[in-house]
Amino acid sequence: MSEETFEKKASFFDKWAPNYDLIFTTIFYQSLHKRLLSYLSLPHPSYVLDLGCGTGRLLNRLAKNFPDLRGTGVDLSPQMLKEARATNQHHPRLIYTQGNAECLPFADNQFDAIFNTISFLHYPNPQQVFNEVFRVLKPKGQFYLVDFARLYSIDSIPFSPGGINFYSSKQREDFADNVGLTTQGHYYLLGRVMLSIFVKN
Repeated sequence: MSEETFEKKASFFDKWAPNYDLIFTTIFYQSLHKRLLSYLSLPHPSYVLDLGCGTGRLLNRLAKNFPDLRGTGVDLSPQMLKEARATNQHHPRLIYTQGNAECLPFADNQFDAIFNTISFLHYPNPQQVFNEVFRVLKPKGQFYLVDFARLYSIDSIPFSPGGINFYSSKQREDFADNVGLTTQGHYYLLGRVMLSIFVKN
């Protein structure tokens, strides 16, 4: 995928950012985040990464529920990060930085858990994202992938630059197997939105 495509994706979300929370997070994301919390198993203290953090709503909820949690949010869109920083209720425990999921600006074995919520469908090279998740995740760390599952024959639609893609539980497991992550399970959280949990052994 060309650098130009990533720039177009960033611009697409930059334009969306000021109204993103008004459209989506009020009900849909709040419900998803609440259900996701019931599946979490985090060490105390925890250092977590929210990959494709958007406006930072998930990290704020995690920080509120886990007082000893520190987190970093990374997103391709500068304007999404601007919104996240403006509503950061837990600075300096939470920080936000710009980055590409295919080439994360972090050291190896850094995070206890990584979250990716309704963002994986935008990635043009999903296997490379799994490679990076494995690299920056600590041994025994968990990867919580929340996204729409593929149904029937629809696997891609031209929503944003580069399109968006849907993956079955089997396809997610294949991505994980290729890098050495073990699949713990798949769980439907809301409609077609599936949580897949992977662990780094």
